[in-house]
Amino acid sequence: MSETAPTNPVTKASSYQMLIIIIAIGLALTVLMLAISQFEYNQIAAGYLVLIGFLLLLISAYVLLQARRRIKGIKIETSPIVTTIECKKCGFKNVREFKRDDYVLKEMEPCQKCNEKMMITAIYREIHDKEKK
Repeated sequence: MSETAPTNPVTKASSYQMLIIIIAIGLALTVLMLAISQFEYNQIAAGYLVLIGFLLLLISAYVLLQARRRIKGIKIETSPIVTTIECKKCGFKNVREFKRDDYVLKEMEPCQKCNEKMMITAIYREIHDKEKK
């Protein structure tokens, strides 16, 4: 079995972005409450305030949905961890996936060429360069 980290998408939005959305929703609700209180005295102003309140709510909902969509599209891919096993006598190398309980300088199975004990010489994460498009 290989011990590799799962590739999970990032599930958290920026805290500044969330703060701006919360402030916009608060302002929208305040403007709507102000519109309700002004409805008896000045209906035209109350109508404009209702329009502004609903526009603020729609814009903040749109920004929130766009942020969620962008977060779902972001994926963090982890590179596989590999173990290098080497024979000190003949220099034969074998590279395989990392297994639990692997550590550097651990003695392994006999070499395929000379039947001497092989040893883990390196454990590292393989990094693949992405091609630029």
